[in-house]
Amino acid sequence: QVQLVENGGGSVQAGGSLRLSCVTSGRALDAMGWFRQAPGKEREFVAATTWSSDSPWYADSMKGRVTIAGDNARNTVYLNMYRLKPEDTAVYYCAAALSISTMINGNSADAWGQGTQVTVSS
Repeated sequence: QVQLVENGGGSVQAGGSLRLSCVTSGRALDAMGWFRQAPGKEREFVAATTWSSDSPWYADSMKGRVTIAGDNARNTVYLNMYRLKPEDTAVYYCAAALSISTMINGNSADAWGQGTQVTVSS
């Protein structure tokens, strides 16, 4: 079973940047991505990529303010977030799936990290 461990959450002022990282125990699941969940809201897809093609997908709400990249040598996926807004405050979850379609179309995944809190203050 793939295990995912996130790092990099924290507090930042609006307009600032953060970098989240996710180390995976293996690459049996080709798709890697990030979701977030704010208090009282449903889980939301943020971004995803694959180890095999490294083609990123982004949620419209985050497009232009996030980039996702994988480091095959370190089994690590990064989420770089820029120009953060208070509405970006949420718990961010690293996720993995056999197919990127599970994430993009199904808003789901086959494995999840424990989550890391991101707080953006105005």
